[in-house]
Amino acid sequence: MTTFDKREEGFEKKFAHDEELKFKAFARRNKMLGLWAAGLLGKSGPDAEAYAREIVITDLAEHGDDEMIAKLKADLGTKATEQQIRKQMSELLTQAVAQVQKSG
Repeated sequence: MTTFDKREEGFEKKFAHDEELKFKAFARRNKMLGLWAAGLLGKSGPDAEAYAREIVITDLAEHGDDEMIAKLKADLGTKATEQQIRKQMSELLTQAVAQVQKSG
């Protein structure tokens, strides 16, 4: 294996690792967002966990925030605006990234 091949392999491994961390951070953010929304809806315990899973699944199925935001807006009604949802998403992503990096 040449030095170039080793270097390329190293970049590929780093890219794969970074993508895995990104996926974990977004999944964690979505779960926390679901729990936040569940709280606004008056859900707790297993009901809140089930709702959070719904939010995670919505994002996984649609591969993007737009469908998830639309679901949250519809579910929350007047309890939160799109701007509030997006702000919460941003704050929770920061927390999720820190948690994922800490856990390794």
